[in-house]
Amino acid sequence: MDSNKKPKLLEQVKQKIRFLHYSKHTERTYIHWIRRFILFHNKRHPKDMGGEELARFLNYLVNKENVAASTQNQALAAIIFLYKQILDTDVGEIPEFQYARKPKRLPVVLTQNEVKRVFEFLNEPHKTMVGLMYGAGLRLNECLELRMLDVDIERREIIVRRGKGNKDRRTLLPDFVIPGFKLAIDKAQQFHEIDQANGITHVHMPDALARKYPNAGKQLKWQYVFASHKTSVDPITKNIGRHHIHTKSVSRAISNAVRKANIMKHVTAHVFRHSFATHLLENGYDIRTVQELMGHSNVNTTMIYTHVLNKGGHGVKSPLDNL
Repeated sequence: MDSNKKPKLLEQVKQKIRFLHYSKHTERTYIHWIRRFILFHNKRHPKDMGGEELARFLNYLVNKENVAASTQNQALAAIIFLYKQILDTDVGEIPEFQYARKPKRLPVVLTQNEVKRVFEFLNEPHKTMVGLMYGAGLRLNECLELRMLDVDIERREIIVRRGKGNKDRRTLLPDFVIPGFKLAIDKAQQFHEIDQANGITHVHMPDALARKYPNAGKQLKWQYVFASHKTSVDPITKNIGRHHIHTKSVSRAISNAVRKANIMKHVTAHVFRHSFATHLLENGYDIRTVQELMGHSNVNTTMIYTHVLNKGGHGVKSPLDNL
């Protein structure tokens, strides 16, 4: 095989995404939509297409597949990325296309009593992980990707690295989770010692850090706090190492706990983050403080939680209750 041969288009997309340190989720999403775009146009090469073909594809997603606005935006972002970053060209003028309607939905929020009931049916390490989502506002993937060096128990502080928008931020470490955190850290240390004894010295690192710290897998500080109980093959490097707990494990634990707690709301991991922000505002904390803890770029994103404060419909007392 000619080593100078240019990689295939989708392989170029993968390489560029990894060079830019985008997440694996973004990589999968962009590859999916670029492939869909090409197949929709009967495998024509994107360099032979442009804005007109893109508009037809976006209209198809709305009119035939009835996708949500966020899904249509994902597809658009992926294809624009292809043209700008890989083909080094502008997609051209995009004819007017039909935007998917973005429904105005308020986030699901639990009451403090409901949160307490869910915790009664959670076991470690899931109890600590949900504690971080509700008690510190972490997203599920931010919680899963915590490493030993990101946690300062003495200062009661967590550093969230490469959060949404590839930004770092600091947030609090609740006292409630510290016993569970110490258990998770001890468990991860045991796993690390076993791996070292078995000659397993790999831990997944973003490309730039992998080059900067080639021996990171040998160091405890780079290990995941919520380490998986078994090793696996890194899909990028093909090395055997120990990754973090799978997202499905956490989602399953939350679903079971919510069912046992007899809560009728549709509760996902992200609901605990919503509840964190809402309860902080209910307790009188400044919205800018909440914005910073949540890692929101724009305060308008944080403002949505003011609409779900525990005051009923618009904070109005019903005249029926005055009778």
